[in-house]
Amino acid sequence: MQEASFTGFIRTLIYIIAIYYIIKFLARLFLPILVKKAVEKAGENFQKQQQYARGNSWQKTANNDEIIIDTANAKKPRETKKVGEYVDYEEID
Repeated sequence: MQEASFTGFIRTLIYIIAIYYIIKFLARLFLPILVKKAVEKAGENFQKQQQYARGNSWQKTANNDEIIIDTANAKKPRETKKVGEYVDYEEID
């Protein structure tokens, strides 16, 4: 049966600490670039959604520039179902 040596333990700790600092250094270099790209992509998607929403809900006619609102996308009020009566319980000591 093999026993763990003290030098092997120290070497493992040094490797773990070195890997931690290497990952920390690389994250400082590349994380801002990745976040910037993600924000740009989200902005592009937002602009596309806005353009799509404007194109579907507002339509102009060529004759007299009337604005027609498409109500197919309008939110309808929800119906609430009454399940039963509310019962207030009191705790008895």
